[in-house]
Amino acid sequence: MSAQPSPLAVVVGCSAGGLAALHLLLGGLSRPLPVPVVLVCHSGSEDMRLFCELLAGRSGLPVREAEERQLPQPGQVYVAPSGYHLLVEHDGRFALSVDPRVAFSRPSIDVLFESAAEAWRERLLAVLLTGANADGAHGCRRIRALGGRVIVEDPRTAQVPIMPAAALELAGADHCLPLADIPPLLETLCP
Repeated sequence: MSAQPSPLAVVVGCSAGGLAALHLLLGGLSRPLPVPVVLVCHSGSEDMRLFCELLAGRSGLPVREAEERQLPQPGQVYVAPSGYHLLVEHDGRFALSVDPRVAFSRPSIDVLFESAAEAWRERLLAVLLTGANADGAHGCRRIRALGGRVIVEDPRTAQVPIMPAAALELAGADHCLPLADIPPLLETLCP
């Protein structure tokens, strides 16, 4: 069995309880990751600028809204804009869509995860955190089917366990662990 190649990107999804979870996830990193981090959080906010500022302030990492045709850069954190699905094209650039909601959400974690799986295949690492619906489960299944790896927050320690539990039931995971243990694992998997 050959070693898994280093990731080219990390995608993150969360919903209810997500801002607090992202503070712990990003704030728990001892260094910026050498790959872009792309995330969807069902924040309910119409303006994601404050959300980005809060994450940046807590983590010390550069956090910004993703833009159409933008090529994500290592060490940066990109957040899906409110009201748009965030996709990754085959050339690695972002695309924004106002297609119908998926799992009652736009942006949808499944849309990001599934498009990123097609773009980065075995070089993709996904993290699914706390949340109150099943968004992300199908995306996790697609990532694993194409050779990528999935980390799911342990539902027993998630603020809202529905989302990680749904992903585990449908897709399983390469790693399932408490939130506090995910940042050091990301640093190990993204050398």
